[in-house]
Amino acid sequence: MAFAIENPDQPEVVKLIEELDAYQSLLYPPESNHGIDLAALCQPSVSFAVARSANGEVVGCGAVAIKTAYGEIKRLFVRPQHRGHGVAKMLLTFLETEAMIKDCTLLMLETGVSQPEALSLYERVGYVRCDPFGSYTDDPLSVFMQKRLTS
Repeated sequence: MAFAIENPDQPEVVKLIEELDAYQSLLYPPESNHGIDLAALCQPSVSFAVARSANGEVVGCGAVAIKTAYGEIKRLFVRPQHRGHGVAKMLLTFLETEAMIKDCTLLMLETGVSQPEALSLYERVGYVRCDPFGSYTDDPLSVFMQKRLTS
């Protein structure tokens, strides 16, 4: 498995993001979907990572958007057929390293209550629940988490 910062507007990556959007639209109503669009993923303050298999197939993605006081994990997704092999954890570790390179020491995220595997992953690697942050408001379908990064 290879991880790299890549441009999110590549056709195979756009297809992966569309799969993520379709998956989340089955779980949550539009007002509880907090993904960012392709234009936002292309901003200079966002590091967008892609996980590729040994044959170059796009199997997962994720981003860290650096804000003034924290970084936010966005769009972390691994195709279902590649789950259960630690790809999401490795991708998250890659994003945490990218954040630290940019002097970011606090990561925050929003995920949904209907994604127990994601919640379990975040908790296993040290994320703890917190209050809504940034422009988020209380949403019974959202879980907010944060993690302090140390080198």
